Amino acid sequence: MSIITVESNRLWNRTFILCVFNNLFLFTYYFALLAVLPIYIMKDLGGTVEQAGWALTLFLISSIAIRPFSGLIIQKIGKRLSFRGSEFFFVLFALSYLWIDSMWSLLLIRFLHGIWFSVLTTVAVPIANDFIPEHRKGEGMGYYVMSTNLGVVFGPLLALTVIQFASFSTLFVVLSGLMAIGLIFCLCINVKDSPKNVEQVQSKKINLHDIIETKAIPVGFVALLTAFAYSSVMSFITAYSEVKHLLAYTGIFFIVFAVSMILVRPLVGRMYDRKGPSSVIYPSFIFFAIGLVIVSFLSNQWVMWGSAIFIGIGYGSLFPCLQTIAIQSVSKERMGHSISTFFTLFDLGLAVGSIIMGLFIAWMGFQMTYMICALIVLFTLLFYKVMVAPALVKN
Repeated sequence: MSIITVESNRLWNRTFILCVFNNLFLFTYYFALLAVLPIYIMKDLGGTVEQAGWALTLFLISSIAIRPFSGLIIQKIGKRLSFRGSEFFFVLFALSYLWIDSMWSLLLIRFLHGIWFSVLTTVAVPIANDFIPEHRKGEGMGYYVMSTNLGVVFGPLLALTVIQFASFSTLFVVLSGLMAIGLIFCLCINVKDSPKNVEQVQSKKINLHDIIETKAIPVGFVALLTAFAYSSVMSFITAYSEVKHLLAYTGIFFIVFAVSMILVRPLVGRMYDRKGPSSVIYPSFIFFAIGLVIVSFLSNQWVMWGSAIFIGIGYGSLFPCLQTIAIQSVSKERMGHSISTFFTLFDLGLAVGSIIMGLFIAWMGFQMTYMICALIVLFTLLFYKVMVAPALVKN
């Protein structure tokens, strides 16, 4: 009897816990660098704001570019080698930040780092899914994705705390150590490839089916629109709070966001498994839209924290549900392709959204931009109702 069969009787089995913590460390690292890299570039490397933007963008560009091929890579070499290989190279590039001596070396590392991030985050999801009981997929994936969202809080908190008392080199050592622990966890996860992976290594011409999972496109487009709206929070809530002289309270915004998401996670997961995805997704869209409307009227810290509750419950519940739909819409052999398609569209939503939202804010201001985002969320709800929900009922 395989380890997967033995452990699948309970949700919080040893291997699933290792998957969750490996993912938590990965995204703590990712968001820690996201928070302090612009400061590092301007202070230690003497760079400009534009160069800082390029350093962040290059990581996304390489990640998005390789994402459609991640499923094919996993299919060709298997989940085990994809997982351990991409994690090893990700840790290797994490260490390489210690030897950066110019902007060009940083930009090169960021571009290459994004490639391994793309493969790693794609293969880690179907592996974690293998260790979740069938009757608790919604709940299990909810907790797994929650570790990603916790990285949004722990990453910047860790990075900003370290650079207050030590150098950026010390921060890079700490973050590399964190990822090294993740690598140890990765090696402890007994990943088993199906026999089909061996058969699929045979050389053949690559076609569209090898890159894109068409069944994941509708839910992936819902994720794209959701990410597009969320980019207004991820990229500009700090700038908005600074304009309103509330920057000192922004850290608590993310803490409230995380706590709200954690508190509803058990309920959301059980509702998904017992009553179906739509029982969670419809109210989550409404909560997310309300949160964006509240933040558009930002005037004091209480309004900010109140919006964090609604956004945490809404967006924090949407993403794991949509990801679980993408996984459950295909066979196990196509899971890597489905996740790569899903994340490609999601990443595009975040990347394009950050650019468009910046233009909107410059043109119409913060308040109107957040109101438009709330309307986008409601439109996405309608798109889900028409294009995704009917297929779920048939299944």
